[in-house]
Amino acid sequence: MIHIVKPGDTLYQLSLDYRVSLARIYAANPGVNHQQLYVGQRIQIPGLPDPTTIPYSIQISVGKRRLSLFRNGKFEKIYPIAVGKMLTSTPNGDFVIVNRQMNPGGPFGVLWLSLSKQGYGIHGTNDPSSIGKAVSHGCVRMQNRDVLHLAGIVPNGTRVSIRP
Repeated sequence: MIHIVKPGDTLYQLSLDYRVSLARIYAANPGVNHQQLYVGQRIQIPGLPDPTTIPYSIQISVGKRRLSLFRNGKFEKIYPIAVGKMLTSTPNGDFVIVNRQMNPGGPFGVLWLSLSKQGYGIHGTNDPSSIGKAVSHGCVRMQNRDVLHLAGIVPNGTRVSIRP
């Protein structure tokens, strides 16, 4: 997968965001000046498929509290979600699903889908009444059956766009 460098990006932060060791990022990018990245630079992230080869994409509307699934650019399904307590606590931007964990425990329900922003994900819930509300610490909560359905469709590397 290719990451396009944005202002403030460092290889260390990319290793955290994509859950890939710094050594693997260095090895995948020979000749890159690791001390000085520039905006627009292309950095290879090993271990993830190229998102452009994945037919699925996800669009999340924080304000409308909904997650929309698309296949080949065509709408497929809407899921109700819960979002961060304040509109700014769920990060806006473009991310990818980098990994997943079944039964992560705690408030995360039956499944956790990590996003390429450290500490954020799409996950189930142990409080189904929270769906439709702004109550999380920034993650996107779904009904357990919905997150299992979604995860059964979309692979790691799927693009996720979060907007206000």
